Amino acid sequence: MAEKSASGAVQTMKFGKGTFPAPIGNHLRMGDTSPSGERLYANSLYFTRNGKPFIGVMGEYHFSRDRKENWYEELCKMKAGGISVVSTYLFWICHEEAEGEFDFSGDLDVRSFVLAAQKAGLRVWVRIGPWAHGECRNGGFPDWLLEKKIPLRCDDARYLAYARRWYEKIYEQLRGLFFREGGNIVGIQFDNELVNDAVHLMTLKRMALDIGFRAPYYSVTGWNSAYGAKIPVDEVLPVFGGYMSAPWAKGTEELPLSHHYVFDPNRNDSGVGVDVLKHLPPDGWLLPYERYPFVTCELGAGLHSTHHRRFIVTPMDAYALSLVKLGSGNNLIGYYMYHGGENKIGKYSTLNETRASGYPNDYPILNYDYQTALSQYGQSNGQYGLLNMLHLFAQDFGDRLAPMRYVPSEEAGDENDLKSLRYCLRTDGESGFVFVNHHQRRAKLEDVKGVCFVTPEGVRFPKIDVCGENCFFLSYRFDLGGNLLLSATAQPLCRDGDTFFFAQIEGIPPRYVFEDAELFAQAGRENSLRYKNIRIVTLKSEEAVHLRRLGKSLYLGDGCDVYESGGEIRCIRPGSFRYWIWDGEGFSPRKKNIPFENARLTAEDCAPCFEPKYIRELTLGADVPVHWKRLRVSGDRGFVSIDLPCDAAQIYADGQLVADEYYVGLPWTLPARLLYGRECFLIYTDMREDVSYDERGPFRFAGD
Repeated sequence: MAEKSASGAVQTMKFGKGTFPAPIGNHLRMGDTSPSGERLYANSLYFTRNGKPFIGVMGEYHFSRDRKENWYEELCKMKAGGISVVSTYLFWICHEEAEGEFDFSGDLDVRSFVLAAQKAGLRVWVRIGPWAHGECRNGGFPDWLLEKKIPLRCDDARYLAYARRWYEKIYEQLRGLFFREGGNIVGIQFDNELVNDAVHLMTLKRMALDIGFRAPYYSVTGWNSAYGAKIPVDEVLPVFGGYMSAPWAKGTEELPLSHHYVFDPNRNDSGVGVDVLKHLPPDGWLLPYERYPFVTCELGAGLHSTHHRRFIVTPMDAYALSLVKLGSGNNLIGYYMYHGGENKIGKYSTLNETRASGYPNDYPILNYDYQTALSQYGQSNGQYGLLNMLHLFAQDFGDRLAPMRYVPSEEAGDENDLKSLRYCLRTDGESGFVFVNHHQRRAKLEDVKGVCFVTPEGVRFPKIDVCGENCFFLSYRFDLGGNLLLSATAQPLCRDGDTFFFAQIEGIPPRYVFEDAELFAQAGRENSLRYKNIRIVTLKSEEAVHLRRLGKSLYLGDGCDVYESGGEIRCIRPGSFRYWIWDGEGFSPRKKNIPFENARLTAEDCAPCFEPKYIRELTLGADVPVHWKRLRVSGDRGFVSIDLPCDAAQIYADGQLVADEYYVGLPWTLPARLLYGRECFLIYTDMREDVSYDERGPFRFAGD
């Protein structure tokens, strides 16, 4: 437990006891080898590449929720953000809306998407269903399938015949793109949130293998109540998730504080999917977690609001969530969503989830922005840079972290404890990393001063204060080019040869303790420390969020997010930008001058001009006033913003619905090109009392 010195100036933070059993190996029926000889596998603790541990970073981006001409550029942005694998659903209803009429063309061309990912340097995890959820109409099932009134998502022969045909059509598109064929598809997920039928999941795997699907990794949903999903043991990887809140929760009352901001090795979140899952009584089943690495596929890098629950996502909400799971043992970092999107409108219906279609929640028709790292229009949000600090580390040092075990703090509180410091350890018994989270969504944690971590190996860190919203991890007994770094009060990022990069932690002076020296760093890209044969660069926190590895080089954006596309350095923000490139000795400046003038938006009240096609979706069938504004933009470049408190809003351009949203309390940002040169109208309804908004609910403080 935390111990105070007689003066009260130091609080010693200790850890519980760790256990280090050898991982189980050669038991999972997966793994594969590429034509070049690369071997991918997983044991019970971590993934391996050619026998060496690694930590992958996976981000969800739905090709069918964007335009084909955008895919490559957006995938390049994901790559720059540290994503190594893009995961994507295939929504059956999008490809076979009418029975027997398959469409894999245009924005539904999954083969071209996988090839675009390969060009961008990304691998792919395809989620082939048949049922997907993903806030899609019928969970992705076509209407015609439901109309047949046959049992679904089970081994009924009639259903399996349709499911097999669906799988065969997907395989026709993906043939030749699998890892063993020299392609970049490394993972396949069967169904989604099917948590009580191991027999059917095994049937789906056998069916896929019989058709020709092959990948190093196969996955299924792992969560369900307290017992874990019923899955075919050793045949698939159970994957898990965790969200900062629960937009699907019934009612509008304030939700409890999320337990995902407390370190805990328990992978299962029985709250995910609770809107469609049923609690199952115990029958003796317990998922054998010890046989699988800790894999996530649905860490909320953002959150999608339902009509009755609206959320504002902060960058720290996403960063703290991911850091806590990494500290708790996560060995494949998987986000849902990492890139937002936009639903298509089908031939016969809209394709969003609604209560009218028999599902528990109402979502906008088009908007699937998700307030995540990359918006539906490709803009970067704050978590894009924050999360990349974890991703850079995973890329360069994941082989060290992956074999390490979780060790709890000696005295750990729960999410309602707003006073105790939240911390844990990942260690191999000799070296490791101390993880600290000082963020709780919808609450303020009490500052903890005079903190001194003492590891089980006897390493004593310099005293620090943990104040404000702060999330970080510290290394100890960390090998830097053959030199043993006993401890440091800065966060490790990445390396380039014999130069090691760290990030300054807000409010904590960076110090590096070696056996024969203690070095105090001045943070900033222009500064570095020399120790024997190595160099240490400590970036300011505001610099570190803009550090990118593009190709084999490190780039540092000047307050902006740079990425590489087609061999050219670009900036997500339009217009001129500056950046630096690391040349082995220091950061050399670069600048790109791109003339740019952002469009201007004007809006004026007007009378109704036509009968909107989706007026019922705007009002949800209620008899409420609908207000109109005529919109005009001065050009087609950049983004325009609408800051208008309302309940729901739709924009029509030349009579066509082009954008919609449920107001959450933030300005609504749209690309000017969406409106330019067209007759545009904004229609909206007044805010309602039967809706939960973040800014309206109570906010908890330490001591409340």
